[in-house]
Amino acid sequence: MLFFIFGFVTWLNGSLIPFLRILCELNEFQALFVTFAFYIAYTVMALPMSMILRRTGYRDGMAIGLGIMAMASLVFIPAAQLGSYPVFLLALFGLGAGLTILQTASNPYVVRVGPAESAATRIAVMGIINKSAGVLAPLVFTALVFSGLADFNSQAIASLDESTRSARLDEVANRLVMPYIYMAGLLFLLVGLVKYSRLPEIEEEEVMETAGQYTGVWQFPQVVLGALALFAYIGVEVIAGDTIGLYGEELGLSNFSSLTSYTMVFMVFGYVLGIVCIPRWISQQQALVGSAVAGGLCVLGVIFGSQETSALATGLWGWTGFPVVPNSVFFVALMGLAHALVWPTIWPLALSGVGKFTAQASALLIMGIAGGAVIPLIFGKLAALSGTVIAGYWIALPCYLFILFYALKGHKLKTWPCSTRPPDGDKGVGR
Repeated sequence: MLFFIFGFVTWLNGSLIPFLRILCELNEFQALFVTFAFYIAYTVMALPMSMILRRTGYRDGMAIGLGIMAMASLVFIPAAQLGSYPVFLLALFGLGAGLTILQTASNPYVVRVGPAESAATRIAVMGIINKSAGVLAPLVFTALVFSGLADFNSQAIASLDESTRSARLDEVANRLVMPYIYMAGLLFLLVGLVKYSRLPEIEEEEVMETAGQYTGVWQFPQVVLGALALFAYIGVEVIAGDTIGLYGEELGLSNFSSLTSYTMVFMVFGYVLGIVCIPRWISQQQALVGSAVAGGLCVLGVIFGSQETSALATGLWGWTGFPVVPNSVFFVALMGLAHALVWPTIWPLALSGVGKFTAQASALLIMGIAGGAVIPLIFGKLAALSGTVIAGYWIALPCYLFILFYALKGHKLKTWPCSTRPPDGDKGVGR
């Protein structure tokens, strides 16, 4: 249930970005401050939230996070009525802050409740639930907010006179009120359900401190590099899910507000593959290598693929009746398949052997989610400077290269170069 909420709230941004771009009359760079406000909360709030978790435990911490999210949802009401972009950003920061404590608690929880070698499979199951919500969120948003709206796009709004445009924007903005009231009510209900549930507390493995070793989480290279890998990954994941609508609007696609669902569907397929294949046929490390390579190939497909023909989408799902997309947009959605197993594999690789530093390590990994704030802004700047959204996708290539480095070597580093550690027979780590 919690992972469904993560997905629904997070992937609403994909529909909210083109909506607010039109409503508040923004360029691509300004519109992507939606992702900045939402994801920077993870960096700002991760360490404070880990301190709360240490005091409250995992279950009560989750309830607190849900309460923060419920209050933030209510802030969307004055934001919509005022038509104020800064107030929208404040509400998004609040949602991100609440999600920070939920993510800090839930991900190590899923890793620790079973065998380490199947942790990626458990997280993949959670990922299916998360991304299924990501499929539904843009569809629900489109149904509740865009229903009955004809010609609601940048060109149509710009063609109206001042008074008509203002009235039109006010009318559309007020459509946001009821969806976020419903969301707040559901979140308050979940506070009670989690608070009085029987979720057990997890027992963390112990790390013995010998010869002054392991006095802080920064001494674990696989954690620090894992946080950087997550920084790169979340950046490209947000690009794939949250910019596909911008790209679709630029190309004049009528279903631009629901295109995030296409990326999420591919991610769900990727999670299913992970559940089937890990660890039966491939290891967590091998899955991460494959994901990095596939992601890089998808970026090349986006940049060099056709913006006119829809042969790939027509062949894959044209027979179902669902709207097809140009090949270039298809590869943006296909990045979701490449991304599916990155988060599930980085977490167990990074948390291996950190013992009592699990909460601190989890907080550091959660701070890596700031990639969703920074990298899409770089994407937006590249798009704004070049005058086309497609130029922004170049930023994804170095991100995939770093993920590949972590998969091949970074996660194996247990000490920093030139650091001292006990002999191989006494690594200072006890299970």
